Amino acid sequence: MYWQDREDKGKQYVVPDDVIDLSFKVQCKQLPLDHAYDLYRAIQAELTWMTEETQAGIHLIHGAESGNGWIRPQEPDALLSLSRRTRFMLRLPKHRIPEAKQLAGRRMQVGAHELILSQPHEKLLSSQTTIFARYIVTDHLTDEAAFLDQADRLLRDQGIHARKMMSGRAHVLRMPGDNLATRSLMIDSLEKEESIHLQQHGLGPGRKVGCGLFLPHKGIDAVRQSQEK
Repeated sequence: MYWQDREDKGKQYVVPDDVIDLSFKVQCKQLPLDHAYDLYRAIQAELTWMTEETQAGIHLIHGAESGNGWIRPQEPDALLSLSRRTRFMLRLPKHRIPEAKQLAGRRMQVGAHELILSQPHEKLLSSQTTIFARYIVTDHLTDEAAFLDQADRLLRDQGIHARKMMSGRAHVLRMPGDNLATRSLMIDSLEKEESIHLQQHGLGPGRKVGCGLFLPHKGIDAVRQSQEK
């Protein structure tokens, strides 16, 4: 008798390191809520190859959603108060890491605010099978069903069939010329390889202004349960 399993279920998945997140602590008291374009310009001035590097992405800086009676503002002109625990991350291909580490200690001007970054540490992408992007560029800011259809088409273009998706908050990022309409997106029940692929390649345009970048998340079921409480 000959018997061969399709896969070794006990085999541990090894996360590739060809694209990683470089995480910096932030020395900055405040930033505008809508700082996407100003942050891009500040980073591009230091890392002149950023625009041409297709797998590079700039995560926007986020304070806490809530805490100690403080609620994250939603008005574009509002200011975010940043703590010592606030992090800033760049998603970069491995060969760009040495150059990007030289941002440590640099004083950068993000709009009217000075930003100083600490010595960074490297973070592998997550093999978690639920991932979340705060900003996906869309033509359907107010139509959730149409947005999900658009996201599904973009995923299929990358060979990924989404099993579970949930859209979230709509947001407009102000840019010179045309603003970017975005919605958040959670994708659940991916294969590990699919999750890594989407973290590496993103979804849709705008990686340099924080769009299409996925992070691990606790999952759709947990979100639904918290919304029902």
